[in-house]
Amino acid sequence: MRNPEQLYLYLVTDPLLCGSRGVVETCRLALGAGVGALQLRDKNASTRELIQMAVILQNLCRRHRALFIVNDRVDVALATGADGVHLGQDDMPVLLARKILGPDPVIGASARSPREAESAWKEGADYIAANLIFPTDTKTDLGEPLGTEAVTELKKVSPLPLVAIGGINASNADIVRKAGADGIAVVSAIMAAEDVPDVVRALLKGRSKPGRT
Repeated sequence: MRNPEQLYLYLVTDPLLCGSRGVVETCRLALGAGVGALQLRDKNASTRELIQMAVILQNLCRRHRALFIVNDRVDVALATGADGVHLGQDDMPVLLARKILGPDPVIGASARSPREAESAWKEGADYIAANLIFPTDTKTDLGEPLGTEAVTELKKVSPLPLVAIGGINASNADIVRKAGADGIAVVSAIMAAEDVPDVVRALLKGRSKPGRT
């Protein structure tokens, strides 16, 4: 991918956590405060609803020069001209997604083992997401948390940027980054925050250089 620094702080949407403020306003505040990558994730939305939201969020991301990713849905990413797609182990294989999307779009792949991470790299992924690091209510179907040791282990098996996700907030972000994560992906820490810009600034604290191009 052209600018891995965009993954330094990566927001994943959740329409329930942001309440009456809504997804669009929450994302607008987060992007304005420095989030470099945004993933549209809504397991309950229809295809039409996803497309409508993707168009809005893509425009926001372009305005803030941030990366826009669609969770799971290669068709929605392709139809809306998203920057890329993020795939879990039960989604379309990375190799097939790359054939459909072509060489330019970003493909992220979740991994919970070195074997999965190495496979995603060899099939053409652009980054790996270590999923899940700490306990969180937003991901309840993945078994036991991996802990920061997994970040170190997964980082060893491929040259790709590694993003850590799951229960990460301002109090533990440094620990995850010191374990080897190139970026952290957050859901509730930002989506449910009362003061979104303040939380984003806390999560960006200590960053040595900007991630925008």
